[in-house]
Order: sequence, then structure tokens, then C-alpha cells
Amino acid sequence: MPLEHESKLLLVDDLPDNLLALEALVRGAGRTVFQADSADAALALMLEHEFALAILDVQMPGMNGFELAEMMRGTERTRHIPIIFVSAAGSELNYAFKGYESGAVDFLQKPLDGHVVQSKVNVFVDLYQHRKALKQEMDALAAAHRQTEAVVAQLQTTQAELQRAVRMRDDFMSMVSHELRTPLNTLYLETQVRKMHLSRGNTAPFEADRLPAMIDRDQRQIMNMVRLIDDMLDVSRLRSGSLSIQPAPVDLASLAERVIENLAQQAEVAGCVVTLDAPAPVEGLWDGFRIEQVVTNLLTNAMRYGGGKPIAVTVAQSANETRLSVRDEGIGIAPEDHVRIFGQFERTDNSRKKVSGLGLGLYITQQIVEAHGGHMVVESALGEGARFVVVLPPRPPAQ
Repeated sequence: MPLEHESKLLLVDDLPDNLLALEALVRGAGRTVFQADSADAALALMLEHEFALAILDVQMPGMNGFELAEMMRGTERTRHIPIIFVSAAGSELNYAFKGYESGAVDFLQKPLDGHVVQSKVNVFVDLYQHRKALKQEMDALAAAHRQTEAVVAQLQTTQAELQRAVRMRDDFMSMVSHELRTPLNTLYLETQVRKMHLSRGNTAPFEADRLPAMIDRDQRQIMNMVRLIDDMLDVSRLRSGSLSIQPAPVDLASLAERVIENLAQQAEVAGCVVTLDAPAPVEGLWDGFRIEQVVTNLLTNAMRYGGGKPIAVTVAQSANETRLSVRDEGIGIAPEDHVRIFGQFERTDNSRKKVSGLGLGLYITQQIVEAHGGHMVVESALGEGARFVVVLPPRPPAQ
């Protein structure tokens, strides 16, 4: 088999001539031969290199070959190096046995037979090459296994995300159907009642003093549907990155006052008193239409969940930022839900029990604020109301 890994051989003998003669026998392609003239020098080399084979002379001054072998077997780094002992002390069996007991895999007698030495060294080098190749394959298999596990984990994550997306889609369609059906059913029932009155010649419900209330009821239901459709369009624009911000000079104090006036009837129905604390003017470069949408969403939520209690709107300005806060005294939001409520279709369990809705208002509001380079803060606890703060820079970042 072709040599893919360098094979390092260690020769240990206290006589330089023996080392030179032995190196001449074991030298070969893909092999690097290291010489050591003592056990200490051999141990130093073994700390630096990984050897395929060690050939040790038994009779050396100081630490002999057997003692060196026992030290090698006692160390994790060197315990697996095959050892061949070389001795000129004769062929007494007890010498060979002692070598094998010390961890040798073979024993050679001097004078050395060149062919025997080369054959034995070739066997151990081939074994080393096979062992290294096998380890390389095992490492490759382990890496492939880890990669497969990572791919499987990614696929499982993707599958979970797809399943969640499907559930969100189904929930969204269910919520949209429900939210649209409510105002449509109300309008349909109103028209049926009116048709019934007209078929019976009863014109009293259509007298001038009753028409404004009738028109107001219809308008509220139509506006509910318009707002629902606008929310869905805004979500679609946000997902496609096409929600445009068109900055222009805006007085946030006047804008907030206008929104409060526009929602006066809704506040009256909810039983809420809305107050505004704002210096005039509070100016900046913002998209007036989008910021009005932000204030409307926050006020509408405060009316929905405020329990008929007062709502306070505050506008404040400094050199670096403008703050608008909407404070209610309603059901409040648990701290663990402060981040989640800004997600798409996310609503707290408590809010679902109180008011129906898609859970898009805060998501859209936060996206508009962030598109202006600002951020939102929520301060709330269950049963203690909620305060939403919009922080805007004097002008949005470059689009």
C-alpha cells in the first residue's frame, strides 16, 4: 500500500557504530530515523515525536533497555510504541523472556541478519501505516456522523419552523375570518332589520333624528374592517421590506392632540378619559402618517384594555430624542410577556379573554418606530396597567 504517513523509527544504542549500522538497515522511503545514545535521550525524543517502532539495545550504561521499556509502558504517550530488543549477550532463554516481560514485541540477536531486520521493521511500519489509515478513516466517519447529526438537527429545526408557520397561517386565517365576520354580520343584521321595517312600511327608524346613530353604527363596523385590512397590508409590506418612511416636519404634540380628538367617540364608548400633557410644539422629521398610526394603535389598545379608567398621553422632548408615552390603568401585562407581545399574532392569555383581535397592532407599531431609528419600552405588571413609551430621534436614519 502507498505510504500516506511518515514513519518515524527510534534507534537506541550507546555505541555510535551500532547506530550507524542499524540505521543503514532500516532506512527507507517515507521513513525518518532518529538516534539516541542513552535512555534519557530516547525519552526526550519520545516526548517530541510519535514513533512507529523503537529498537533498543539491551546492554547500555545507566538505564538499560529493559528499564527504558518499562518506563515507556508506564507512560500513556509511549506505551503503544512497538519495541524490538537487540542484544549480543547470547541466546539464553531467560534474556529473551525478560525482554518480552518488559513489553517487547520481538527480540534480535547480534550479529544482526540484515534481511531479518528489514523484514521485521517492514512488518511494524506497515502495521503503523494501517493503524494511521484506519484512524484517519474513523476520524472521517466521526466527522461525517457529526455533520449528519448537524444536518438532521437543522432539518428538525426547519421542520419545526415550518410547522409553526403553518399553525400561524391557520390561526391567522381563523382570526381574520372571525374578525371580518363580526362587523359583516352586524352590518348584515342591520340591513335585514331595515329591509323588514321597509317591507312593513315602518319608516320611524329612518327618521332624521335616528339616522346619525344608524350611520355611526355602520361607520364603526366599516372602519373596523378597514383597519383590519390595513393591518394585514402593513404586515405584508413589512415582510417584503417595502414599508416606506417619508420624513417631513411634524409637530408631535399637535398630532397626538388630533388623534385623541379623532378617537373621542371611541373613548366615550370605552368610558375612558384621555388627557394630554405636551409642550407645543414638539417638532421633528418623521413620517406623519406612520407616527399617527403608532399613536392610534397605542391609544386604541389602552382603551380596549384600560377597563374604562383614565388614560394619560405625554409628549416630552430633549436635544437628542422625543418621547411619547401612553399610560392606562387596566389589566396590565406580565413581565415575561413584555417581549412576546411585539411579535406577529402574539397576544397574552389575559388579553384574549378581554378583547378579540389579530395581535398585529404592537408588531406594526414597533416596526414603524424602529424604521424611524427609534425604539419602544413597555412598563407593566399584571393588574397594574401599562405604560408604552415610544422613543424617537430628531430624524430617522437614511433609508
